[in-house]
Amino acid sequence: MKYIVFGESHGPAIGVTLEHVPPGIEMDMQFICAELKRRAPGQDAMSTARKEADEVEILSGVFEGHTTGTPLCALIRNTDTRSKDYEKLKNLPRPSHADYAATIRYKGYQDYRGGGHFSGRLTAPLVFAGALAKLILKPENIEITSGISMLGGTANPTPEQVQKIIMDAKMKQDSVGGAVACSIKGVPAGFGAPDFGCNAEGIFSQYLFAVPAVKGVSFGAGFGFSCMHGSEANDPFYMDGDIVRTRSNYSGGINGGITNGMPIDFEVAIRPTPSISLTQDTVDLSSRTDAKLNITGRHDPCIVQRALPAIEAAAALAACELLGI
Repeated sequence: MKYIVFGESHGPAIGVTLEHVPPGIEMDMQFICAELKRRAPGQDAMSTARKEADEVEILSGVFEGHTTGTPLCALIRNTDTRSKDYEKLKNLPRPSHADYAATIRYKGYQDYRGGGHFSGRLTAPLVFAGALAKLILKPENIEITSGISMLGGTANPTPEQVQKIIMDAKMKQDSVGGAVACSIKGVPAGFGAPDFGCNAEGIFSQYLFAVPAVKGVSFGAGFGFSCMHGSEANDPFYMDGDIVRTRSNYSGGINGGITNGMPIDFEVAIRPTPSISLTQDTVDLSSRTDAKLNITGRHDPCIVQRALPAIEAAAALAACELLGI
């Protein structure tokens, strides 16, 4: 199953087209809408004030409540845009945003309003695609869960700590980053390969790095391996009836690019939102001079909590590719 996300943050709509969707999948719209609501903006003071219903219109690929097997196209209309907030960004790229890189890549013709095609807004159709992937994986008894593993330097924060960390950053007109830990249970052993293109870790990484603001991916103990001895890092095998398991899972369920039957565990690092209200240094692309920038508009002081369904969506799509579904 392949997907392509389309649209811009302040365009008329965003959406996704999926190819090679298996026919006969029951479209559980209640589940899909619940997944989209997990990501939706404007639900509390910890996210952007932009309010979008994120109602999905299915344009093709579904008939009488089931997928047809032909390309599936889903549309989500943008209803709460304030494009005037971004007029000056045509020539004043925001630090650490894709503004400057996109200007060079697309020769200045890109839609810069709200980040255009590079906005976190585009994770809404990704979550839709991931929700469909979860429905495809459900009969295979594959379960995907995630949680905030780090926020602003605090490991495994409680909901109360999450709120305090984010609101403190917001009060300072700043933003804060963190990390998301994800686990995929039920993937059998033997999927993947050591080679480029088929490597299990490579497949997941490609999907995960397509999520805006993801700047690092690690599997199992990840960079923690650099501080361990082999006697600490190895995962001893044992028999659980007729099933081979490991007593620990530092490898994150993958050895040699191939799944070993244990949960696929990984963690992604998510950068702080680049849009902050503090004055920042930039350049004026029209005059080719140094400049100052004060960003207006609505933006998240933290996107980590809203990234959970997007990370799970990317993981579900990657799992479908890995399993050949």
